[in-house]
Amino acid sequence: MMADKLTHLDEAGRVRMVDVSAKDVTQRLVTVRGEIIMAPGTVRLIVDNQVAKGNVLETARLAGIMAAKRTAELIPLCHQLNLTAVDVEFTVGADRIEVETQARVADRTGVEMEALIAATVALLTIYDMCKAVDRGMIIGQVRLQEKSGGRSGHYKRADG
Repeated sequence: MMADKLTHLDEAGRVRMVDVSAKDVTQRLVTVRGEIIMAPGTVRLIVDNQVAKGNVLETARLAGIMAAKRTAELIPLCHQLNLTAVDVEFTVGADRIEVETQARVADRTGVEMEALIAATVALLTIYDMCKAVDRGMIIGQVRLQEKSGGRSGHYKRADG
């Protein structure tokens, strides 16, 4: 479902933070996925815990969780949320690592941005920890997979 207008603009076209005080508090859950493509040798270094900077996936997991908790500091018009959970999981392929993040909250506004930030920062952390051995890594396909809760209801990507 598409909104009829951009909610972060007032009638005069000025930027504003949306007033969510009249909205109901609901349980909200968002799932986001993304990936980083790399040389197969880089994947092997990560899996074998041979990257000089340390355990790449556990560091990226922690970075994603920490980033989700700071989303309102990074995105100017986001509301500060009291997250109830953030999960960061990885799937390792031959030439890529996929990340799936979930963010949960009971609040008046959604957690899409928190889950998106978690996925993006987790992928950036993998890049940072491996760039000495592979500068050709590509981060991409960061996308909302599913959301539930709130006035707009349930959304699920058709391809996923």
